[in-house]
Amino acid sequence: MSKMRRSERIVRLTQILLEHPHRVLSLTEMAEKLASAKSSLSEDLAIIRDVMEAEGLGTLETQAGAAGGVRYVPGLRADLAEQFVQQVAQRLCSGDRILPGGFLYMSDVLGQTDVLDTAGKMFASRFREAGAEFVVTVETKGIPLAVATAKYLNVPMVIVRRDHKVTEGSSVSVNYVSGSRRIQTMSLSRRSLPERTKVLIIDDFMKAGGTAKALADLMREFQVEVVGVGVFISTIDPLDKMIDNYVSLATLSEMNEATREVAITPGTYFA
Repeated sequence: MSKMRRSERIVRLTQILLEHPHRVLSLTEMAEKLASAKSSLSEDLAIIRDVMEAEGLGTLETQAGAAGGVRYVPGLRADLAEQFVQQVAQRLCSGDRILPGGFLYMSDVLGQTDVLDTAGKMFASRFREAGAEFVVTVETKGIPLAVATAKYLNVPMVIVRRDHKVTEGSSVSVNYVSGSRRIQTMSLSRRSLPERTKVLIIDDFMKAGGTAKALADLMREFQVEVVGVGVFISTIDPLDKMIDNYVSLATLSEMNEATREVAITPGTYFA
């Protein structure tokens, strides 16, 4: 392989790092792949780290020693995160999005890849020290959020089903009261989660917290520890949720079906 120019090497290094968040990459292997000395790579990585931190996009963590490596830790600067939530609020603060039962139509916004990518990065940044080994969500609207979060944490994702599927094998089921005050059921295959692991729960919307509590109850059946709960939007009412210590990116602070007024403010993520 011909010697690579430094500018090209930095671009390739950045691409490799962004494609493998929270994964320790061997400096020796990257040096061989890019046909460069490790000392040159170390200088390049220092430049990349400085740019990432200056732009508020995360940082790089290095490990010293013969088997040393580097890991990209995703992040988002506070002002950029708040700007993102304000942009989302502008899209959602429309009276025609109000649905019967006190719900807000969000499917189109949560179908946009830029929204999902940024939300996943925010959740991964907030819970990066929690030690989650799996991201758990319940079908269906929370799945894209969970995928984005799991990607940036570099962990597998587990989907809890509304109905038991015969292809899932034996499963554990729990009944719970949903935000619409209906009795519903969720189930999870016994093979989905090893016992005594740690999970992060991700969902799109929280009103009273019934779904999140049911997920936490289901995790206890698997002897699994819930290390965090992240939701895209939570409602301000009721104040007393069925689950504590959740992190919401945005708060639905007002939704008046009579006047068709909607107000969304930054969530507990910014508290």
